[in-house]
Amino acid sequence: MNVLINAGPWLEVPPPGYGGIENVVATLVPALRERGVRVILASVGASDLEVDELLSVYDTGQFGDLQKPYNQVMGIAHAHQARLVEELRRRDDVDLVHDHLEVVGPAVLSAFDGPPVLHTLHWDLRKHPAFYGSFPQSIAVNGVSESQLRRAPEALRDAALGAVHLATPLAGRDVRAERGEHFVVMGRVCRLKGQHVAARVCQKLGLPLVLAGPVSGLGTQADLETVTQDPYHPLHGHPDVRYHADVVAPYLDGDMVRWIGAVGGQERDDLYASARAALFPIQWDEPGGTAVVEALALGVPPVGLRRGCLPEIVEHGRTGLLADTEEELAEWLLRVDEIDPEECRREARRRFSPSVMAERYLELYERTISRSRSRRGSA
Repeated sequence: MNVLINAGPWLEVPPPGYGGIENVVATLVPALRERGVRVILASVGASDLEVDELLSVYDTGQFGDLQKPYNQVMGIAHAHQARLVEELRRRDDVDLVHDHLEVVGPAVLSAFDGPPVLHTLHWDLRKHPAFYGSFPQSIAVNGVSESQLRRAPEALRDAALGAVHLATPLAGRDVRAERGEHFVVMGRVCRLKGQHVAARVCQKLGLPLVLAGPVSGLGTQADLETVTQDPYHPLHGHPDVRYHADVVAPYLDGDMVRWIGAVGGQERDDLYASARAALFPIQWDEPGGTAVVEALALGVPPVGLRRGCLPEIVEHGRTGLLADTEEELAEWLLRVDEIDPEECRREARRRFSPSVMAERYLELYERTISRSRSRRGSA
């Protein structure tokens, strides 16, 4: 099977640090290729993931331009997608397109009579109600959790072949570190992730907390200060920057509650694996939960609010702890040592390994191709 996987033009694959969709693609592709799938990756030139072919318009990721006015960036995704369609027009050996580019991907591909398309929904489906409410039925979709699909517009649910939970390469490795006393919130610093809730709870309980992740792409304190001290900087008024400055920063004391910026590689794995627990005080219905499965794979019990995909990923009392309120969350933090880290690792290997995700996607690829043949046959 020849599959063209469209990661989009925003970050290289794998990403240098934070990059949710790009990390998903980087996890999926090696497992597919191990199963004999030939992969053509549509990304940026800096991507160094081993694939059979790489298509690109841009040499480097265009993520930084997303903060510019719309009329300056509207052509980026379309230029990338036009290159993808041009490639599909000139060849007939692509069996399926696995698309990950939000809105622009399915909008362009639905107007092109090419190979079958499976579009993976990674995001909050309420963002574009006009588009998702009349989603093109020529394109098959899958969600990243059953919770996400239940909240989707009817047109999307009708096109959905099912949900495939996200995976992590960590599920196939034995990454261990000496267990520390600190709790950790790993991920992009923004109100939806609830870093302020974690800081407030840990401060009240006297528990050490480490916040790790970028603020609107800014990975260090120096970068953040450059933005906050310059009222003319394009990111000065960004909601995530204001959230960090106005809501999170008052809790930061450099001792019990710390923000260490973006971390990656071994430093990130060691910080995570040595945590007493990973906190997920999410303030929205999280669709995918990559950080949750990473915590499980490292034997770090997840403790969070019972929202979105978390009840699908975490079995309360066995592989983590889930709360309905902030007060209940505080109570569970004091009981986190009741969760067996080895049970967390076993669950990650069983449900969230790259091989499990690849096998599930191969099933959906076959169903997408069969669906397309049936539609063409009845046309």
